Amino acid sequence: MRPIFVMVKCSLGKAYEVADRLAQEVEQASEIYSTSGQYDLLVKCYLEDDADPGHFVTERLQTLPGVTDTFTLITFKAFR
Repeated sequence: MRPIFVMVKCSLGKAYEVADRLAQEVEQASEIYSTSGQYDLLVKCYLEDDADPGHFVTERLQTLPGVTDTFTLITFKAFR
């Protein structure tokens, strides 16, 4: 398993609904944080080693109602 982090921008007033939907429907989402700034949510997801992050983000996250934009961070090594 490898982690990716996805910053999610939501439609106005929909961040909590999107967070709830992520928690209920996306089993790869291990942690979901509300944030301030350009994006509304930070989502930590664990993908199988052979999973394509691009397909996961575009098919599972960007298609959720209320999601307007995403920014994905691919990780290399965890130090702690």
